[in-house]
Amino acid sequence: MHTDERYMQLAIRLAKRAQGLTSPNPAVGAVIVKSGRVIGKGYHKRCGLPHAEINAIKDAGRETRGSTLYVTLEPCDHFGRTGPCTDAIIQSGIAMVVAAMKDPNPLNNGRGISKLNRYGIKTSIGILEDESRSINLPYIKYITKRLPYVTVKIAESIDGKIATDSGQSRWITDEDSRRYVHVLRSKVDAVMVGVNTVIKDDPLLLSKAASAKRQPARIIVDSHLRTPIGAKIFSGIHISKVLIATAKKNPARKIKPYENKGAKVLFLRSKAGRVDLKSLLAELARMEMAHVLVEGGGELVGSLAKERLVDRFLFFIAPKIIGGKNAPGAVGGDGIERMDQAIILKKMKIKRFKRDVMIDAEVL
Repeated sequence: MHTDERYMQLAIRLAKRAQGLTSPNPAVGAVIVKSGRVIGKGYHKRCGLPHAEINAIKDAGRETRGSTLYVTLEPCDHFGRTGPCTDAIIQSGIAMVVAAMKDPNPLNNGRGISKLNRYGIKTSIGILEDESRSINLPYIKYITKRLPYVTVKIAESIDGKIATDSGQSRWITDEDSRRYVHVLRSKVDAVMVGVNTVIKDDPLLLSKAASAKRQPARIIVDSHLRTPIGAKIFSGIHISKVLIATAKKNPARKIKPYENKGAKVLFLRSKAGRVDLKSLLAELARMEMAHVLVEGGGELVGSLAKERLVDRFLFFIAPKIIGGKNAPGAVGGDGIERMDQAIILKKMKIKRFKRDVMIDAEVL
């Protein structure tokens, strides 16, 4: 393996420790090397805290002069919640910076590299770029399109059913699959469901993962405010906020009971009598939510899919046959009329659990 790749792989492993914790900032790892020896390591631990480069420089101490910095994202050259990392790199005496990729943030894109070059610091960019990019897909979409990255999680039988025709859905998948989903919840900014899922399943939507360092916000898409006031989701409101997305036409008297529970009601324009989902996602981005995990139901997933608002699908497939022409399928709504309108998936990866299989795929 090429030396640069070896050190960049170490930086990528460090960045992965912060996935889901730094939003809306990217997860970044950094390694400082001198005379073939790693003298400093660091990663960005949380939004508002020092960036990866700063932590690596502090870890290296006084040995940084003449060293090489490996970092998974171009160092920033602008003031945000913290100061520019480029200034700290220049002051440290680092001689070369190897970055996996440019920062897609329009405020910084190429500026960090240019400034380092002006101060005589050699730079190289593009080492393990694809691997680094995959860590920060939510950040890339959020910072360039001002919309959150949308991952849809579906638990279904091998014949594509998400419940029996009587509505029973617990449990289609096994405990291993469900544990994995709890880890996923701990790495996103919000979990979203439709009101029918709340009515039928009464989920809490918090993460039970032992590794969870934060809880996601919980979003109910409820155009006509049908969410039961006694729903379990409100019992965890002291742990994470609950947002109810509804249409503007709902009267104030219907809103007050939810606000009394501690929930925030988002008023959004309607589309065909329902919440305009793109408007909802844009509002979530304004609230600095970069990654949303959608867990159902079929109508919400169908609407998101039809409007091409989904970036990634996770299909958890159980070796069970449910059958029944009235049993709901994974993706509801009107569907498509022609095969050339179908959503095409790419970069499919398969993960096996004890019994279930997960297909992880991005939308083309």
